[in-house]
Amino acid sequence: MTRAPFHIVVAACLAVAASASLRPASSQTAAPAAAATLNYEFFKTKVQPVFLAKRPGHARCVVCHTFNNAPFKVVPLSPGATTWNEEQSQRNFELVKRVAMPGFLESKLLTHPLAEEAGGDAHHGGAQQFASKEDPMWLTLRAFVMGEAVK
Repeated sequence: MTRAPFHIVVAACLAVAASASLRPASSQTAAPAAAATLNYEFFKTKVQPVFLAKRPGHARCVVCHTFNNAPFKVVPLSPGATTWNEEQSQRNFELVKRVAMPGFLESKLLTHPLAEEAGGDAHHGGAQQFASKEDPMWLTLRAFVMGEAVK
């Protein structure tokens, strides 16, 4: 029996480990939602209002995410505007793709603003905007990410 040189075995093991760690956890336990897509119209009419909404005890997402240095940004509103125009919405849609992986519940758009107790992560400087996965606004974000947003 011929054995492969040690460095080749190690390289192969590292390659397998790296590819496994890059896959979202849900893809290892459930069938990926390959058909999930991010719907622009749903984003424009339902998701962007979440970024503008004022929730008691929290700043609106737009307040920090127009100037912060985080992966998720939105473009600033035009002076005097209460929502984004078409060009700005299209830019926001492109920007949100950085944190919304179609079909994956682990997308940062879902986990970052969600309370840790509800499955969110601990690293959101703006505190957890959503106390539970039952919050209607969080459910809107979830529908968008999971491709259920064609309503």
